[in-house]
Amino acid sequence: MNWNKVRIVMGREFSIRVKKKSFLLITILAPLMMAALIILPSVLMLNASGNEQTLAVLDESGLVMPYLTDTEKLNFKPVTGTVEELKADYRNLEADALICISPLDTNRMISLTSWSEKDLNMEVRSFLTRRAETALQAYRMQTYDIENIQSLLEDLNPEITMKTYLFGESGQEKQSIVEVNMVISYVASLLIYMFIFMFGNMVMRSVIDEKSSRIVEVIVSSVKPFELMIGKILGVASVAITQFAIWIVLTLVLLVGGLFVLGQSVLDPSMLEMAIQNPSMLDASMVDPAFMGPLNIIQMLAQINFPYIIGCFFLYFVLGYLLYAAMFAAVGSAVENEADTQMLVLPITAPLIVGLFIMMQTFQYPDSALSVWASIIPFTSPMVMMARIPFEGGVPIGELLASLGLLFITFLGITWVSAKIYRTGILMYGKKVQFRDLWIWLKY
Repeated sequence: MNWNKVRIVMGREFSIRVKKKSFLLITILAPLMMAALIILPSVLMLNASGNEQTLAVLDESGLVMPYLTDTEKLNFKPVTGTVEELKADYRNLEADALICISPLDTNRMISLTSWSEKDLNMEVRSFLTRRAETALQAYRMQTYDIENIQSLLEDLNPEITMKTYLFGESGQEKQSIVEVNMVISYVASLLIYMFIFMFGNMVMRSVIDEKSSRIVEVIVSSVKPFELMIGKILGVASVAITQFAIWIVLTLVLLVGGLFVLGQSVLDPSMLEMAIQNPSMLDASMVDPAFMGPLNIIQMLAQINFPYIIGCFFLYFVLGYLLYAAMFAAVGSAVENEADTQMLVLPITAPLIVGLFIMMQTFQYPDSALSVWASIIPFTSPMVMMARIPFEGGVPIGELLASLGLLFITFLGITWVSAKIYRTGILMYGKKVQFRDLWIWLKY
């Protein structure tokens, strides 16, 4: 094989795609969206501040008003009269809403009703109902005339929290972040599936375009079919790797910059450094409760081994892509238009879809027998193994190496098989190819 010719084909495929506006647009927008998905919720939580509201309250029960204390956003103004009178005189109440609390009924229940020119948001409605429930609960407890009933209830309904820690290789303990690992597991596996399918289809369409336009007849006069196929596969792979590299760099820059700015608004520099280097030493009492959400995000992200996860993602994407791209290229060489690929592409997409379904179970149960075996079998391992890798101690190094080794060997075998189909199919016209034709071509 002439690697110089492969390099020329590869360079052509690369230059055609990176010069497209769609490539530049997706390359820039994807990191922005990824960073926004991580940082934006905390930014919104920190800056979410509705307008101050005044609520006129008619408490016919006589129970709830003592529990309606003013907050930063809500001011409560008690009013008297009948509901009809207050509704008729609403504009003179100088309030954003009129809240009526009904008298106690025979079942010792109350109801809340509001009148306003604008809808009350869910936060205000939830605040009012919670305070009313607290007031009614306190009233009912008093009617039982049981001494220290509040203390008894608190004693009977304890709130239990559980912290989980993992032992590292050197014996040090580290707090577990299973929920975050599950999210990373799901996202990484889904991206592997999407990118293998997307870039594999890109190779197939490129082959079909050149075959249907008869350009391939000119190309194969100078380049062997196998060299052309390998050049196309590697050319599209170089586009994908370039795009990934840009995505990773931009996402990390945006993420680190955003978390740094966010962290400075939450902590002083010494506490921020402590939150990143040793999260377990930072106590919640050191920080305003309103900032605990962003702080938790900073602490959790600081514990994740991003280099290891990104490295494994890169390896499984490249090997998974090479495996499936060879098959997509073979299918593309066997047909003259994309409509004829539906039947032939089914055996290729089926393992991908199966791997996706197993992944949906794996990121919840990474150590199940199905997850372990599916992460070793080459046709499903790119998706399933990436669903296991983010979990601490979830994948022994022996399983990881066995999975990568089998994936590489299978790639070589599939490429050899696909090349035999490609060299015959690329110049075959005027016939709708069936599976038996592919079998015959393999014997040439």
